[in-house]
Amino acid sequence: MANLTPLDQETFKRRVQHYLNSTALPEAAKVSSKAFLKATCMAVNDVIHQSLQDTQKQRQQQQRSINYLSLEYLMGRMLSNNLHNLGLFEQAELALKEWGVDLTDLFEEGHDLALGNGGLGRLAACYLDSMATLDLDAMGYGIHYQHGLFEQQFHQGRQIETPDEWREYGSPWEVCRPEAVQEVFLYGHLEWKIDANGERCRVWHPGQIIRGVPWDIPIVGYNNQVVNTLRLWESRASSHFDWDAFNAGEYQNAHYAQNQAETITKVLYPNDETDAGKELRFIQQYFFCACSVKDILQRFRNVHGNAWNKLPEHFVIQLNDTHPTLAILELMRLLMDEHQVEWHEAWTICQRSFAYTNHTLLPEALEKWSVRLFELVLPRHLEILYSINEWFLNTLVQSQWPGDMTKRRDLSLIEEGAEKMVRMAHLCVVASYRVNGVAAIHSELVKRDLFPEFHQLWPEKLTNVTNGITPRRWLKVCNPKLSQLISQHVSEDWARNLDALKQLNEFADDAIFQQQFMNVKFENKQALAKVIKQLTGIEVSAEAMFDVQIKRLHEYKRQHLNLLHILTLYKRILDNPEYDIHPRVFIFGAKAAPGYYLAKEIIYAINCVADTINNDTRINNKLKVVFLPNYRVSLAEKIIPAADLSEQISTAGKEASGTGNMKLSLNGALTIGTLDGANIEIAEEVGRDNIFIFGHTVDEIKALEKDGYDPNVYYSNNEELKFILDWLLTDEFTPGRSGELRAIRDSLLDGGDPYRVLADYQSYIETQYRVDQAYRNQSNWAKMAIINTACMGKFNSDRSIIDYQNKIWSLVPSRHAFEPTLKAS
Repeated sequence: MANLTPLDQETFKRRVQHYLNSTALPEAAKVSSKAFLKATCMAVNDVIHQSLQDTQKQRQQQQRSINYLSLEYLMGRMLSNNLHNLGLFEQAELALKEWGVDLTDLFEEGHDLALGNGGLGRLAACYLDSMATLDLDAMGYGIHYQHGLFEQQFHQGRQIETPDEWREYGSPWEVCRPEAVQEVFLYGHLEWKIDANGERCRVWHPGQIIRGVPWDIPIVGYNNQVVNTLRLWESRASSHFDWDAFNAGEYQNAHYAQNQAETITKVLYPNDETDAGKELRFIQQYFFCACSVKDILQRFRNVHGNAWNKLPEHFVIQLNDTHPTLAILELMRLLMDEHQVEWHEAWTICQRSFAYTNHTLLPEALEKWSVRLFELVLPRHLEILYSINEWFLNTLVQSQWPGDMTKRRDLSLIEEGAEKMVRMAHLCVVASYRVNGVAAIHSELVKRDLFPEFHQLWPEKLTNVTNGITPRRWLKVCNPKLSQLISQHVSEDWARNLDALKQLNEFADDAIFQQQFMNVKFENKQALAKVIKQLTGIEVSAEAMFDVQIKRLHEYKRQHLNLLHILTLYKRILDNPEYDIHPRVFIFGAKAAPGYYLAKEIIYAINCVADTINNDTRINNKLKVVFLPNYRVSLAEKIIPAADLSEQISTAGKEASGTGNMKLSLNGALTIGTLDGANIEIAEEVGRDNIFIFGHTVDEIKALEKDGYDPNVYYSNNEELKFILDWLLTDEFTPGRSGELRAIRDSLLDGGDPYRVLADYQSYIETQYRVDQAYRNQSNWAKMAIINTACMGKFNSDRSIIDYQNKIWSLVPSRHAFEPTLKAS
């Protein structure tokens, strides 16, 4: 990697020393590792902020920029990634070594910026990295959560949520931007008034005003001196402190307004099981949207004045899922109410400015908010929503399906029922000029099953952009030993052009390279075994197969199907102590939403089964089960390089894409999976001989449902499965507490098995047997693993962003841009 900065080892060391002198305690006998971390980050920031200023200067004449709105950003730890992208890793490592400080150990002192829940937030982080690497003028917008999601701990096997103190002592990467503070209105009432031109206008008198304070986090491009920005909004009261209340002795009430305002950005996804929780989550989404849209308009106005009709020529607003949908209504409100733009012109501007990424086919994940909540919190936005719905139904729907009241009801932005609900996904589709799915099959299902009428109305609107991951963090940073091996055999900078990894196919049959590849895997497994021991006290052998399922805990991802396989193997070994199986370590990492009862019961069941199996000497260490607590980006960076087998076992048609499947495959893990999401495209790239596919297809699942799915048929006709499910009713895994694990069994039998776990059980068990047999042939397994790594070029997030450029955004890179060698899909 070229050194793009003037910092050599000595210069870097002097800068670190400078910041140590100004931040570390002078009387301390020894400088702490936290002090070294802070000083190192500040030294790196010197380079970053100079590049940020240079980038912004070069973009003053930029034709178009992207504004990426996402409620989640799983950024992880940033020091290592920034050093790699800046070309400063070696200088920093050598400089710190002179103080006896190990840079790798220093990384562990940093906190994850865990401002997300799962794939949605990690995808957003990858896309920001790629936009900077491709030198696209881009600004990410999100929320500056005080606690992020939550820190997960286990108490007697059950998930316990505690606050995630990611910035307890501040974050070295963020900068507060008070000059860009925004005001957000809530509640209140509406009235008609006559403006200065004698025209009737609508006026919103808010009942509460919240301040949005922006915190900027730099996003460093790879090897190109480009720095973009992620802007996160923190909520604060417009008036912090009530002196009168304080002086009257009402000390708690003096802080009431501040506490109420700060609650909005306290945590990601406040529990919405209660009406108060729903209201808070709704306000959280609006606060984020309102701040972001106001900021976008302010940035536009600074350059282009009040030429609002030109907004779509210069700014694209990408909605990452439905969480930012309220940005559509807020832009309409601001254009009409504050900038006196006529309704039809404002609506045209909106329809040319927004693009929407759909991430799910699950009905419960397609957000709906009650009309009652709109009336209470956002009365003006509800009026605008009604006007949009009237225009849509009376023009487009009436024209396409004249007099068809069923179509009007199905397509309306308002869902009629016991309580009227606003369909946020419908609003996104109607208001956006382009809508994309995130994998080939997902995008087809969006057209065919989710939005067929919208596709009929706008045949060109719905498109596909298959997800991708950044190879910088998910190979170069997290797997340095494999990265070094690859660089010895690939002739170009694969971290920029991941298609270059195809050169590794030439070595797939090379016995020496196979051994080198598997040696790296073994060393990574040894490192993970130490982490497992440290976090759980469980000892595992790196000689065993590491079978990994790391993702958000949800029924459709089917961690409980994995559990049924574990129980099947356990039963077989107990029945026959000589049962031939290669030793296997099952590794889980997942958080369950605090209010998701069954997901938490699945975690509890896995932990109970793990405790029993791990302490059963009868099975002679053939099986181990590990559930690592507090799964997050920095933990994934340790698990993924060590994985042998990647579990991607969602019900076909339920996983939009997945990105964990890509990360694991890139690092040489073989996939066992259904034909779901990006698994299909991974199978196409690596070849069906190098992936383990099982289970019903999307169409076969639909056929099961059409014929009337009965899980009891599978239960009654499979003695092994019947025993496994009935086992959960006993106290085998919860001594003295029979039936404690029955929730899983009940959901599969009495609950109708909504994600067809039992339908895929036998195919899964048989395919897992093939996995076991394949792993015994280490030479062929190495070949398959090498091919997986070699064929992941398509799943580079750089390619995804180029697809967004070509299909949706029409952005033009500026002077830093390199000629992309990646091909758009």
